[in-house]
Amino acid sequence: MIRIAVVALSLLAALVPARAQERIGVVASFSILGDFVRSVGGERVAVTTLVGPTGDVHVYTPSPRDAKQIADARLVVVNGLGLEGWLPRLVQSSGGKATIVTVTKGIKTRDADKDGEPHGHDHGDEHTDPHAWQSVPNAKIYVANIRDALIAADPAGEASYKANAAAYLAKLDALDREVREQVAKIPAGARKVISTHDAFGYFADAYGISFIAPLGVSTESEVSARDVARIIKQIRAAKIPAVFLENISDPRLIQRIAAETGARIGGTLYSDSLTAENGDAPTYIDMVRHNIRTLTSALGH
Repeated sequence: MIRIAVVALSLLAALVPARAQERIGVVASFSILGDFVRSVGGERVAVTTLVGPTGDVHVYTPSPRDAKQIADARLVVVNGLGLEGWLPRLVQSSGGKATIVTVTKGIKTRDADKDGEPHGHDHGDEHTDPHAWQSVPNAKIYVANIRDALIAADPAGEASYKANAAAYLAKLDALDREVREQVAKIPAGARKVISTHDAFGYFADAYGISFIAPLGVSTESEVSARDVARIIKQIRAAKIPAVFLENISDPRLIQRIAAETGARIGGTLYSDSLTAENGDAPTYIDMVRHNIRTLTSALGH
């Protein structure tokens, strides 16, 4: 009996690491995509995020460790639309054979310059706004693309990926309704916002809040004195009540604009990055809820 028990334990010990190795290795370019992959992949997926919480994907500098992680991955999940300008060279240098999954496939993109004002930015897709995740309906497309990519890479997990995605998509449907209900509480004339960089265009198009930003769609852009003067003039003419900081951007520009116009600082919005677990926005759903609460609190009265 003792010998049988020892053999059984030995077999179990041998199976555990084998099962652990069966998890699909997925590298996500930044924290929001990492959250989507974890929500869909569940226990079948081991997710690594290159640009972690509070990191700025616009100005990220890859490390040799990142190349190793990509070399070991089955899938690399990217936003595309020129957001991760540093990524193609990293993938090439890794020498890996991972499948690249562009999760913005099928999304109706918006022109970064649609407001008619010049925006300086360094994205490869020079006139395309890459921040499509800021619209919850777009986030649903991201999730569907991730689900399909995981099924293609791991057909045995199809039922699990479909079930996880369906549950998460239902949560996103509820979140979309919640955002629309909250926006309805803001007087129509007050739905105007100043933020640091042009990250909320898809949110604006989906929910009817106007965003004006001194920086373009990249935080690497440089703002001119003319841009600042233009925005100060807009704030005064349109009587915009509040300006907002962003978690990944230097606050001094917005603080200066607030001081010169008398507009109050309405809080911090999360644009391109989640927070750590103990922060305000550890998940995508938390991020959207935090942003809409911050906006309604500042603009709704």
